Amino acid sequence: MSAAMNPGVTDLWPFLVLVTVGFLPNEIWRVLGLVLARGLNEDSQVVLWSRAVATATLAGVIAKLLLFSNGSLAAIPLAVRLTAAAVGFVAFLVAKRSVFAGVAVGESVLLAGGYLFVS
Repeated sequence: MSAAMNPGVTDLWPFLVLVTVGFLPNEIWRVLGLVLARGLNEDSQVVLWSRAVATATLAGVIAKLLLFSNGSLAAIPLAVRLTAAAVGFVAFLVAKRSVFAGVAVGESVLLAGGYLFVS
């Protein structure tokens, strides 16, 4: 069947490229990590070091997003971005370490602050 006979197929090629190039190569490493880490003790030095590196990487990405934003996020004042992060963290703690609650509350504060303070 040619693309001319089915124009809907041509609209899906970006998603096929995204899955093929973006998702599958990363997913292979994630599955391999799960298989290899299955027998490791959670208190071992390797696991603790890996967790520390992952936490530091995530903290760096969050700091970069907050302090050196680009695109639409750069239009939101720094004080609003920092407040949203702080309120989201407090919500995370108050909701018994619920990541969903922290992200939802932080995002709500960010959206409200962007709506109120960006002209």
